[in-house]
Amino acid sequence: MSDGGLSKFQKRMNAIPKAAREAVKPALMQGGYDIADAMEALAPEADGDLKGSIQVTAPGQMTPPYSQPGGSRAVPENQVAVTAGNSDVRYPHLQEYGTRHHAAQPYFWPGFRLARKKAENRIKRAIGKAIREAKS
Repeated sequence: MSDGGLSKFQKRMNAIPKAAREAVKPALMQGGYDIADAMEALAPEADGDLKGSIQVTAPGQMTPPYSQPGGSRAVPENQVAVTAGNSDVRYPHLQEYGTRHHAAQPYFWPGFRLARKKAENRIKRAIGKAIREAKS
């Protein structure tokens, strides 16, 4: 008795989530690097420590201690973290938002906003391609 291709369709649908997760990893990382590059381009440069502290952390890894935003934390699956700061550079938030003695010099959130759309589009294309190519 034939199922009219139902089993083939079900196998393909079950393969999509795994294929999409695998295909999105390189796109996530590249998107993170694009965002980090935009942040570095906007970061004020006195001695280069702030620019050098901007990092992209892969899924399953720990962000640097004292990094902004959020400090050291594990990056969940299917996410990437872009942080600024580390145990030597503890002032990124002061640079971003300023203090009463120092004017704000935003670089983090403007860099994120500049590069976010490009990163999102790359991820969407990777997922779409994985779905089209998913096989049983």
